[in-house]
Amino acid sequence: MNTVRFKLRLELPGKHPLGPGKAQLLKLIQEHGSISAAGSAMNMSYRRAWMLVDELNAMFLEDAVAKKTGGKHGGGAELTEFGATLLARYEAMEAKSRAAIDDDLKWLSDNARPPETEA
Repeated sequence: MNTVRFKLRLELPGKHPLGPGKAQLLKLIQEHGSISAAGSAMNMSYRRAWMLVDELNAMFLEDAVAKKTGGKHGGGAELTEFGATLLARYEAMEAKSRAAIDDDLKWLSDNARPPETEA
């Protein structure tokens, strides 16, 4: 079946995007307590994951992720209260947007030409 996919991508001042990738990274940091583990779960390099967290923290007046320095027992990371609220609000906006256009997505899916199949 042809399915039209929907992704919410917000562009903040300074042209910093907030979309499904950063939201997924926040969710995985919340689950794993580690930027490295979250990046790994997304097949993302350690460096890329850290760069995205730094970008997220620079996008807002408050940090979304609190980093704990490594050491004998390792480091880690966690969402700040702001970061947890940011993730919850992004997920709510995505759900409301999807619900609002669900009939249109179905119509588009029903009328989209199937991709060419290899012979």
